[in-house]
Amino acid sequence: MLKRIDHVAIIVRSIEQALIFYRDILGMIPSEIKDVPTEHVRVVFLHMDGSKGSQIELIEPTMPHSSLTRFLEKRGEGLHHICLEVDDIDAALHEMQEKDVLVVDHQHQAAEGCAIFLHPKGTNGVLLELIEKRACKSTNALLA
Repeated sequence: MLKRIDHVAIIVRSIEQALIFYRDILGMIPSEIKDVPTEHVRVVFLHMDGSKGSQIELIEPTMPHSSLTRFLEKRGEGLHHICLEVDDIDAALHEMQEKDVLVVDHQHQAAEGCAIFLHPKGTNGVLLELIEKRACKSTNALLA
């Protein structure tokens, strides 16, 4: 089911400010900054070892009262989640539900694929994202 660590996500107040460290000091090459309106964030990916390597994702909340803004205000900048790539997100969701793993949300279109989040209460305190690198199908069939 699991393929690899896709990315580690770091929540920041300003992507541009964070890039001073990751791009200018560490020399990481950023992708284009993307707005993800459904998630109320802007994101940028910093690739390691070319396009097939793991990435660091910088996440900047764009809505003043979103859950990510509250997360940032409560905990400050730092680790937000770890994302694991899977072959089949539908099968992964089904398996998590069969094993009574608490899934935070239904499948959603993330910046780089179709994803679900697993609640930290069931993952030893770490928010985990599972992602398949494809567009999400209709969520109506998934909620049945």
